[in-house]
Amino acid sequence: MARVKASTEREQWSGQTGFIIAAIGSAVGLGNIWRFPGVAYENGGGAFLVPYVIALLVIGIPVLLLDYSLGHRFRGSAPTVFRRVTRRAESLGWFQVGISIVIILYYTVIIAWSLSFVWFSVRQTWGDDAATFFTRDFLRKADQPGIGFDVVPGVLWPLIGVWVVVLVVLALGVQKGLERSNIIFLPMLVVLFAALVVRALFLDGAAEGLDALFTPDWSALLHPGVWVAAVAQIFFSLSIAFGIMITYSSYLKRRSNLTSSGLVVAFSNSSFEILAGIGVFATLGFMAHQQGIEVSELQGLTGPTLSFSTFPQIISAMPGGGFFGVLFFLSLTVAGLTSLLSLLQVVSAAFQEKFGWDAKQAALRVGAVAAVVSTVLFSTTTALYVLDAFDKWANEVGVITSAVVMTILVAWRLRMLPQLRWHLNQVSSTRVGPWWQYVVGVLVPLVLGYMLVSGVWTLITEGYEGYPLWFRLVFGWGAVAFMVVFAVIMTRIRWVKNPDDFVPWPPLPSGGLTKSGDRS
Repeated sequence: MARVKASTEREQWSGQTGFIIAAIGSAVGLGNIWRFPGVAYENGGGAFLVPYVIALLVIGIPVLLLDYSLGHRFRGSAPTVFRRVTRRAESLGWFQVGISIVIILYYTVIIAWSLSFVWFSVRQTWGDDAATFFTRDFLRKADQPGIGFDVVPGVLWPLIGVWVVVLVVLALGVQKGLERSNIIFLPMLVVLFAALVVRALFLDGAAEGLDALFTPDWSALLHPGVWVAAVAQIFFSLSIAFGIMITYSSYLKRRSNLTSSGLVVAFSNSSFEILAGIGVFATLGFMAHQQGIEVSELQGLTGPTLSFSTFPQIISAMPGGGFFGVLFFLSLTVAGLTSLLSLLQVVSAAFQEKFGWDAKQAALRVGAVAAVVSTVLFSTTTALYVLDAFDKWANEVGVITSAVVMTILVAWRLRMLPQLRWHLNQVSSTRVGPWWQYVVGVLVPLVLGYMLVSGVWTLITEGYEGYPLWFRLVFGWGAVAFMVVFAVIMTRIRWVKNPDDFVPWPPLPSGGLTKSGDRS
C-alpha cells in the first residue's frame, strides 16, 4: 500500500503558548488542591519534597517527554498513534481511552459538587456540622455501598449543567473550544487561588499550619512507601500515560519546542501543587488554632473530606468566611474543568479519527452517552461509594498498567527510544541526552511495575475501605474489565480512513541512528 503524508487538515493549536496553557490546565486539577497537601503531610512533611522533586525529574518529566514524542511524531489520538507505531499496539491506545472514560464519569460530579458549594458558601448553608451536611443533607449518602436508584435532585441539576458546558466547549474544537477555554480558565484559577493563599497566610495559626506541612521528618525517607507516594503523586498530577499528552502534543505544529514546553508544564504543575499546600495548610493551622489542638490531631486532610467537610467548617469560623469559601470552591471548579476538558478530548479525538466524525458529532454522540451514564451513576445516594472505587482502580491499576505496558512496548519490544529521542532533539532547543532512554526503558518500568504488583496484591488480599467483595468486583475490577473489553472491541472495528497511510516527520536520516539516538 502506498504511504502518503498525513493530511494538513488536522486541527492545531494556534501556537506554542496555546498548547502550554492547555497542557498546564490539564495537569493542574483537583488532585493538586486536595491530594498533594495530604500526601505530603502523611509522608514526612517537608522531607517529602526531596523524593517529590527527584520523582519529578527522574520519572515525571521523562515520561511526559515520551508522551510528547509519540503524539507529535505520529500525529494522532492515542489509538491512532499506537496503531501507527505497530498495528498490534492499537488496543493499548483504546485502553488509555477507556481509562479516560472511567475517570470522566466521576470527575464531572466532583465539579458539580464544587459548583454547588460556591453557592452554599455565600450563606454558609452547611450550618454548624459541615460533614453531616455534605454526606447526609447534600449527597443523602446511603448507609451501605450498593447500586442506588434514589436520585438526589441537588446533585442532578448541577451535574447536568456541567455536562452542557463541557460538551459545548468540546464541540467547538481545539482552537475555538479547548484553547480559548483554557486561556480564560487558567489565569482565572491562578488569580483566584493566589488570592485565597494570601488571605490564608494572614489567619491566626497559619504559621503552625505551615510548620506542620514543611517541618521535615527525615526518617520518613527510609520508608519505600514514601518514595512510591512521591512517584504516584507526580505521575497522576502530570496527566501522563493515559492519552492526554499524546493527544495534546499531536495538535502542535511540526516546528515545536517539545522539551522546553515539557519543562514549563512540569514545573508549573509542581509550583501550583506547592502553592496549594501552602494555602491549604495555612488554613488548617487556623482551624487547629480555633479548636486549641495540634494540626496533627485534625481529621480529613485529603480528598473529598478535605474539600467538602473540613474546609466548610473553617469557612464558618473565619472572618469573611463566605468570600473565602467562594474563592476556594470557584478554584476547585475551574481546576476541575480544565482537566475534564483534556480527558474528554482524549475520547473525542479517538472517535473522530476512527469513524471520521467532526468535533460536533463526537461531542453529541460520545459525550451525550457519557453524560447519561455519569448522571445515572453519580446523581444517586450511592454515588460517593462508586466514585471512590472508580478512582482507586482507574488510577492505581488502570493508569499504572498503561504506563508499564507503554514503556516496555516502546523500549524493548519495538526499540523505538533512539528514534523518539532523535525526534525530540530535532524539533527542540533543549536536547535530551542518552540518559533519557535508560530512564524510560529501565527505571520507569521497574519502579511502576513494583507499584502495580504491590498495589494489585494489596487490593486482592486486603480489599479496600471494607467494601464487600461483590462491590469491589463490580465497580473496582469491573472498571478495569471495561477498559480491557472496550479496547478489544474498538480495535476490531474498521477505520473509516486507514491510519497507516502516514509518514512520520521529520524523516529519519538515510544513514540510520545509533542505539543512543544519534546519527550513524
